Amino acid sequence: MSRRTLLLGAAAAAALALPSIGLAQANTARANSWPTKPIRLLVGFAPGGGTDIVARALAPVMAETLGQQVVVENRAGAAGTIAADLTAKAAPDGYTLLMGHSNSNAIAPFVQPSIPYDAGADFSAITYVGYVPNVLVVHPSVPANSVDELIALTKAKPESYTYASSGVGSTQHLAGALFGKLTGSSIIHIPYKGSGQAVADLLAGQVNMNFDTMPPILPHAQSGKLRALAISTPQRLPQLPDVPTFAEVGINGFDVTNWYSVMGPKGIPADVMTKIDAAVRKAMNDPTIRPKLEQQGLQFGGPQTPAEFSKFIDAELAKYRKLVVELNVKPQ
Repeated sequence: MSRRTLLLGAAAAAALALPSIGLAQANTARANSWPTKPIRLLVGFAPGGGTDIVARALAPVMAETLGQQVVVENRAGAAGTIAADLTAKAAPDGYTLLMGHSNSNAIAPFVQPSIPYDAGADFSAITYVGYVPNVLVVHPSVPANSVDELIALTKAKPESYTYASSGVGSTQHLAGALFGKLTGSSIIHIPYKGSGQAVADLLAGQVNMNFDTMPPILPHAQSGKLRALAISTPQRLPQLPDVPTFAEVGINGFDVTNWYSVMGPKGIPADVMTKIDAAVRKAMNDPTIRPKLEQQGLQFGGPQTPAEFSKFIDAELAKYRKLVVELNVKPQ
């Protein structure tokens, strides 16, 4: 092979490599400069619910870390799936994020089979934040001071008592259905567009009970406006020291909790995901934020990397696929 042929071949190879080198450099530059505009953090529920409370606690510190506004945007409805769908269809540039939730990202595919996204494939799992327990609370007009008394009431008057939830396919919905199955109770499900509305009607006595998360109901349980009967943690919590766990009152297998996370559409560049993850973790560990979230009942821990978080979601999908079938939960 002549020297001329070798030089021509080398030049051709270099020319072919130029586009990929240019693309790589452009991607690196884009990741290094990100973010250059405000970031949307979508919440799939109305203001005042647990997801909204956690998102609004994290957003200011995330914004300070990233150097751009993090705007919490409520897109309520369909147990969080409206916000999840908007996120799944957004450009994977890191500017549209989702306050991921067990409702929209683990349960909904099996309760709402027509949802327009794939919960396992259409999202970038960025940061697992933590979970909050579900608490069984009743309106003070309900003549029950214990779970046993409540069960007796619901059995004496089947389908006379109602429970609110933040939507069909929400953890509150499944918690109520699971409670009915485990105890033989017959209670009617009343879905809302979020915990804020559900708790408001519970406080007004329009519904009898709820299996909601701690953030929206804790102040009302502590003040006596609602009566807490059981909590879904392994041990009692200091915020509600007199409230027994479901296991303590003889209800085993009550494995339904709300977990929160920060997610994005599939395909966000790894460097951008790293920046988002760092900002979320800084907010989670901020000495002015973390105690407030812990006081709301948020339990930290769980998956520590995006890869571990992705595996966690796969396990949650498998768990709820089985549970929805066992409970015969149908769209309403």
